[in-house]
Amino acid sequence: MNIYKLKPAIKDYLWGGHRLVEDYGIEYDGDVCAEAWLLSDHKDGKSLIAEGEFAGKPLDELIKAKGKGILGKNCGKYDDFPILIKLIDAKKPLSIQVHPDEEYALAHEGQHGKTEMWYILQTFEDAFLYEGFAHSITKDEFKERIENNTLEEVLNKVKVKPGDVIYITPGTLHAIGGGVVLAEIQQSSNVTYRIYDYGRVGADGKARPLHINQALDVTKLVKPDKLGDFGDFLINCEYFKVKHATVTKDSSFSGHADVSSFVSVLVVEGEVSICCGEDEVTFKKGESAFIPAGAGEYQVLGEGEIIVTKVP
Repeated sequence: MNIYKLKPAIKDYLWGGHRLVEDYGIEYDGDVCAEAWLLSDHKDGKSLIAEGEFAGKPLDELIKAKGKGILGKNCGKYDDFPILIKLIDAKKPLSIQVHPDEEYALAHEGQHGKTEMWYILQTFEDAFLYEGFAHSITKDEFKERIENNTLEEVLNKVKVKPGDVIYITPGTLHAIGGGVVLAEIQQSSNVTYRIYDYGRVGADGKARPLHINQALDVTKLVKPDKLGDFGDFLINCEYFKVKHATVTKDSSFSGHADVSSFVSVLVVEGEVSICCGEDEVTFKKGESAFIPAGAGEYQVLGEGEIIVTKVP
């Protein structure tokens, strides 16, 4: 096969809502669907092959059966599957948090660091997120504001709308505000240092753990860099390159799954058909495709919006 439809792993974090089920067709019968890990080989949540010979099996079994060549030459430098793609529904604000870089995460957590990008899909009125600081502060002030719960006073508050792109580099303090649905493309890591969680408690009645010492180690206490110009890409960084495309009955999207990298296609609006070789598979909003490296030319037909990701 040249096209594999994936079934996501689901996370029911306490801040999540139900719009991934209602608006994006994610299959889940729980009350809270905070995240759908659509393309993942991470130990904390693996996506499954939805159809065909490998139906119901995790992505890593497909890779073992077909060989690492299906990931592409650019993935050869990684021991693990390099990226994770998810949909996030933040009904309530996420904790104020930060991610470490590759060096710190490998040394202290045994996982990769976390560079990520967000593509905003839906927002409530006046929705916002935090990205970095409004101005530079000292480490002593950072620690003091954490202790006295005044950290939000110095954060960079960014209003967001559908179509916005946010690029979060390691060390950038951040938080998704309530009322935001987004697609996230990130390194395959689940390391998060939680700094402030609004005094919330989990299902066990206990406050979720904070990671203050680690956050003090890795947080950049400055304003965030402006988003660069990546040309035809939303983001083109060391770990992933991402495009957005609109497909109509008069305008298809064509791409090439060459030997350098596999291709991920995530449908965020409408319904499309992906054609590659003799394969043609239909994908609805909220579904994603894995196209192996070397599969060749592919075409996306129909009416909808897609996010296309490769490993550089």
